[in-house]
Amino acid sequence: MNLFKLFFLITISLLTIGSKSVRTSKKLNVLFIIADDLNCAIGAYGDPLAKTPNIDKLAKNGFIFTNAHVQYPLCGPSRVSMMTSLYPDQTKSKKLRLYVRQTIPDVITIGQKLRMEKYHSVRVGKIYHYHNPRDIGTAGQDDSFTWDQTVNPYGRDKLDQHMIKALKQNWDGATLSWLEANGSDLEQTDGIGATETISFLDEFAKSGENFFLAYGLYRPHVPFVAPKYYFDLHKKSNFSVPESDDSYLKTIPKPAALSIRSRKEQIDIEIEKATYIKRAYYATTSFIDAQIGRVLRKLEETGLHKNTIVVFTSDHGYHLGENGHWQKQTLFDSATRVPLIISVPGVKRGLNNIDAPVELIDIYPTIMDLLEIESPRFIQGKSLKPFLEGSHESIRKSSLTELQINTPEGIAQGYSIKTNRFRLSQWKLNDKVSYELYDHKFDSSEINNISSNTDYVVVRDSLIKVLNDRINRAKKYPPGLGRQLNNAKPHRDPKKLH
Repeated sequence: MNLFKLFFLITISLLTIGSKSVRTSKKLNVLFIIADDLNCAIGAYGDPLAKTPNIDKLAKNGFIFTNAHVQYPLCGPSRVSMMTSLYPDQTKSKKLRLYVRQTIPDVITIGQKLRMEKYHSVRVGKIYHYHNPRDIGTAGQDDSFTWDQTVNPYGRDKLDQHMIKALKQNWDGATLSWLEANGSDLEQTDGIGATETISFLDEFAKSGENFFLAYGLYRPHVPFVAPKYYFDLHKKSNFSVPESDDSYLKTIPKPAALSIRSRKEQIDIEIEKATYIKRAYYATTSFIDAQIGRVLRKLEETGLHKNTIVVFTSDHGYHLGENGHWQKQTLFDSATRVPLIISVPGVKRGLNNIDAPVELIDIYPTIMDLLEIESPRFIQGKSLKPFLEGSHESIRKSSLTELQINTPEGIAQGYSIKTNRFRLSQWKLNDKVSYELYDHKFDSSEINNISSNTDYVVVRDSLIKVLNDRINRAKKYPPGLGRQLNNAKPHRDPKKLH
């Protein structure tokens, strides 16, 4: 072959590569996707009513953690905990409207650490706490040190807020509310967020720059808003809501009872309306699944899937009438358990799901481990990489969750652990300590509190020791964290002028 022909072939090859706009890096990238208020009502998690083909496909190609739990079942504290790999007793952040650096100003967050490692760190949508839907289009309680670039999408769902129906007239972001929306996916906030995320993927495919790209959805958080098509996907007759009466409340500690009766307008909702609301939640979940699908298809079209880790999760679970409760802020499985799916290029999923207990604070060290970057010394989570390499050994025996409840007698402090089989919850109110114990082998719905059952005394007492040990360790100062500031004041809305 003469030199001219060789030069011609090389030139054509380079032009072809350029036309595909793909430049690859030897280092792995990270696409982090987090939904808001999403429980495990997903096809990949065995829910027969869910219509989530895109998340299911991701799960098929990745690893499903079926026993993943949050460290605080409320948006703000959970997200701070996850982004720092610290327990709430260490972040000192247990309320809404707190910025992460109000309590731990020297912390190095996931995105911040990756910026230090020359990754381009981008946020599209909700990663730290926002009031939803009020703060859509703003930065919410974001952390500027975490990102190089940010995008705050603002869609038709926000503009059409006056059309939303709710259980009470003066509704807010904690009221069950819904809307069968007009228009297309692309007009909704999460649809716009997907479009922006897709644009970043195109840019990174061209530049070859390594990235940590975080796409945070605002749904299925209330109000349950999705184009009417997604409501039509789900048949009305398929949905039912568990029944619960006040006699059940007498079988559990008072703080637990208060946690599932905290929203008065959501107690004993008329059956037809309750089933519609549940259907609206599933419709909104199908809507976000479609937006996630758009992003994942672009990842594949650009070829970036060949060197990009995908992590998908939610900030906490969500009750849909279980235990007579809707939404979050309980220590029941419905509120603490979340989907967690991790897909790693070149690593094939094993035959079985991973049922060992894991925590959301494990995401940070897992990402660092997969990228072969040393984690900061203060990190409290544990890398899940051994599971991805085929290990069947649990990295921990239980997952720890914390919750505080305001009661007429004062603040009740709750802690809960979930093992492979059992859940033990401990409540302290003033000097009184009370417990809940559930055996998931026979009671996965956590209805029958067996903490006083003589057949389970040995199990209960051994789990109490485990729980107290976990609490003590979660309260210890993490070496290398820097300052911890107590009693930080949440940001309050300005007073209304009359």
